[in-house]
Amino acid sequence: MEQRIIISRNFETELATALTECEHDRIFIITDETTAKLCWPKVKDFFCLHGAHLITIGATDANKTLDSLVHVWKELQEGRATRHSCVINLGGGMVTDLGGFAAPTFKRGMNFINIPTTLLAMVDASVGGKTGINFGGLKNEIGVFNDANYVILNTNFLKTLDDKNIRSGYAEMIKHGLISDEKHWAELMNFDLNNPDLHKLASMLGDSVKVKERIVDEDPHEVGVRKALNLGHTFGHAFESFSFEAAKESSLKGMTGENLPLLHGYAVAFGLIPELYLSAVKMGFPQDKLRQTVAFIRENYGQFTITCDDYPRLIELMHHDKKNTGNEINVTLLSGIGEIHINQTLTEDEVKEALDFFREG
Repeated sequence: MEQRIIISRNFETELATALTECEHDRIFIITDETTAKLCWPKVKDFFCLHGAHLITIGATDANKTLDSLVHVWKELQEGRATRHSCVINLGGGMVTDLGGFAAPTFKRGMNFINIPTTLLAMVDASVGGKTGINFGGLKNEIGVFNDANYVILNTNFLKTLDDKNIRSGYAEMIKHGLISDEKHWAELMNFDLNNPDLHKLASMLGDSVKVKERIVDEDPHEVGVRKALNLGHTFGHAFESFSFEAAKESSLKGMTGENLPLLHGYAVAFGLIPELYLSAVKMGFPQDKLRQTVAFIRENYGQFTITCDDYPRLIELMHHDKKNTGNEINVTLLSGIGEIHINQTLTEDEVKEALDFFREG
């Protein structure tokens, strides 16, 4: 069954229809502690969810782990889930990633529906079939491509988000603007994140999802053009993993690391800065658009502090990136808005130069 993406207008009816078409004997709903508190109450009285079994895991990406996955499998087993049951992932990208991996691996495969509740999950994680968990300190190290039967995007959930989570999701929208066209990019650069108009944001979200949907349809398993969606992610994932290590180290020392670990979208926003710099140096990406995008990110996302001493570890983390071949660091670069160059390799000197720009530029 081909994945269907629904921009929701009548949520309960659309969910009931999706469940009817996903023939099921039981319904299991996966949430995290945050969405169980903020989002589950908005749907728990839906008639179509009567008798559903709720499974709750810890919140934040720190819980996208094998332990959480085992907990979900045990709950499915104890709830007598069968191959004919249906899982609903109600939450952010962590929930849709982990739940989307748990469902197709239990009993060799169950139907599942994604109901993303964060902006990040709506524009990125819930669409495109990437599922999995973090492992060994690395992002999304274990996982498979597996599409949800349905993805239902209900923008009313945006009202449950705090400022940081709005900004986190918006970073992926910036990336989609950069790989689509100048009109889309310019609209994103002129949006006021300090006083976000959620009605306008919902409209822009639809455009952003279409960018990803078009690319994923063309290249579902990331062998070609889908690598465009990795813009900002080679450096971004390294920043994100590094921030988790820094947060853990601060905790062990009894200190609280400010703004650590990074939310995924913040890491992507920061990752766009060195990758756009390399796009300008290696591909001729326009300097004015580099300056405008970098200024927008710095103004709206602040700073992530690194030093020269951190470069070896960041480079080591980049070498673990799944896009790499051999021992080369692979990135997606741009020669202009929407002018995409996948499979660009970097030397370690180029990485250091880009990190210098990130720190000082």
